Amino acid sequence: MSGTRDEKPPVLLVTGGSRGIGAEIVRGAARRGWAVAFSYVQDREAARRLEDEVREAGGSAVGLQGDVADPQAVAALFAAAEDALGPVAGLVNNAGITGRLGAFVDTDLATLRRVLDVNVLGTMLCAREAVRRWRDRAMPGVMVNVSSVASTLGAPGEYVHYAASKAAVEAFTIGLAKELAAGGTRVNAVSPGTAHTDIHAAAGEPGRPARVAARIPMGRAGEPSEIAEAVLWMLSPQASYVTGAVLRVSGGL
Repeated sequence: MSGTRDEKPPVLLVTGGSRGIGAEIVRGAARRGWAVAFSYVQDREAARRLEDEVREAGGSAVGLQGDVADPQAVAALFAAAEDALGPVAGLVNNAGITGRLGAFVDTDLATLRRVLDVNVLGTMLCAREAVRRWRDRAMPGVMVNVSSVASTLGAPGEYVHYAASKAAVEAFTIGLAKELAAGGTRVNAVSPGTAHTDIHAAAGEPGRPARVAARIPMGRAGEPSEIAEAVLWMLSPQASYVTGAVLRVSGGL
């Protein structure tokens, strides 16, 4: 997707975009002609490196600090993205956390609240902000929510609460897609399997992809770029008749 010589490029907002799958989405979207704003919570240095990398490759990217679980921060993210780049035409709800690996019974309340706040409420708040802006401008938009195959596998003994949060994201995707379809806005989800990202270290087991590889029919964990390609296709005109879909990118799981 790209603008003509006389037009500004379309603007994409990617939440949780400074690392891992999010950063690959930012890179790929910039290569395809989007101007990209991406959010991050703490790692300003990683965000700065990604900004520089995209700009050196001839693209446009700006990192914006903000917590998607905070309604005021969400509004500020969209306002800052539009001030810097122009009206947001696409949204990727990628920000997500798992909490520590372990049995559900041992998961503390603070972790439960934070996972639901980021993964579910954050997705909904960002979606609502985007849809309000598209409605006010009488323009269709495109949205991709990043889920997880844990939503259907359940992740027993690891992070049942995270799996439940991603099941909520998928139900939300389907309902919102149907609600907005007549106006031309498309809403889809990509459901990754295990991929080589630092989410596993944050959960307490950096070597998890190697441990679970034998369960995956293809025999390996995915790469962030493989997940990003599916998201980028969902954003593209090539997916113009696709809405309310959940695409598993999971090596056969």
